[in-house]
Amino acid sequence: MKGQVKKAVLAYSGGLDTSIIIPWLKENYGCEVIAVAADVGQDKELDGLTEKAIRTGASKCYIEDLKKEFVEEYIFPTMQAGAVYEGTYLLGTSFARPVIAKRIVEIALKEGADAIAHGCTGKGNDQVRFELAIKAFAPKMKIIAPWREWELESREDEIAYAEKRNIPLKISRETNYSKDMNIWHLSHEGLDLEDPANEPDYDKILELGVSPEKAPDKPTYVTIHFEKGIPTALDGKTADSVSLLKTLNRLGGENGIGLVDLVENRLVGMKSRGVYETPGGTILYAAHKLLEDLTLDRDTGHYKQLVALKFAELVYFGQWFTPLRAALSAFVAETQKTVTGDVRLKLYKGNVIPAGTTSPYSLYSESLATFGAGGIYNQKDSEGFINLFGLPLTVKALMDEELKKQKAETKDLK
Repeated sequence: MKGQVKKAVLAYSGGLDTSIIIPWLKENYGCEVIAVAADVGQDKELDGLTEKAIRTGASKCYIEDLKKEFVEEYIFPTMQAGAVYEGTYLLGTSFARPVIAKRIVEIALKEGADAIAHGCTGKGNDQVRFELAIKAFAPKMKIIAPWREWELESREDEIAYAEKRNIPLKISRETNYSKDMNIWHLSHEGLDLEDPANEPDYDKILELGVSPEKAPDKPTYVTIHFEKGIPTALDGKTADSVSLLKTLNRLGGENGIGLVDLVENRLVGMKSRGVYETPGGTILYAAHKLLEDLTLDRDTGHYKQLVALKFAELVYFGQWFTPLRAALSAFVAETQKTVTGDVRLKLYKGNVIPAGTTSPYSLYSESLATFGAGGIYNQKDSEGFINLFGLPLTVKALMDEELKKQKAETKDLK
């Protein structure tokens, strides 16, 4: 036996990794195993999960509905920040880990467990995200990461391990993509996608929607209402956070929106290639930015872009429960006080096209910006502004001229 563990709580999804970890923990630690599955919007992936966990050796299985908490306390604050990792990734897996890990710690403490186990690979980001969250709420808890201990070296080895113990799997060696699904996105990694030279076979892998080529030839219009940066209604009908996101996922998926194929820099140092489906999230990010463009002043908007970069890194690196993330969220919340209004969008073959934005807090003034006659802006005033704004440049140019003149005079004397 590897160590003195009486009871371990396992972050359980029923996927390939965690399906074999239950018997592995019992075989190698001789401990009781309690499975905890977090419902963050996996839908049918949760079907039969309790029965499977018990059948493979768990003493009990919790299935915790965290969708509302996930959307309102993690997704929306990240969207309000405008956080996008490396300019492309909308952080779908990243911000799901802290909400899951926090609940697992709560159950582990309630159950009197002396260890928490997870199925994250030793090459990935998720091991960091889970373990930092665990340390934030149970700093003395033992953490078991089988991928850093066992002799299995690949997903093929895992499948063989499962087959030997008659553990049912929903995948085969041919469909052995590494996937992560929640209400925000679905990720695909592995197999042919590991080579960036290969074009993804979207007909084969897509689950949340269709490719842009197969989207309808007719556009879909949707109007999203925001209150202080939070989406609260679609097409004039109030909707709760979970329902609203599900509807946008459907609309986005039908119109081929939210497909991302990227090579990203993992926290552990390597690059990885993945294909992501984020239909509703892509729509929300686009709508929210359009409304901010109308309601935030220039200096706040520009500074917020700097905050967004750091916020994205914190989320991607698993540092949600840190003082800096909390401080940045406080700044973001202040910026959202006037981000209220309606954004109309045209969804068409993978594109999110602006179709009109209104807000009672709009800083746009037609009388100032108009190219027509009249208005309250006196164009003559700009001359003095340019003279003052360009004063450093003027002084530098005059100095350069004087130095050039002195150099020429010195040359003539020689």
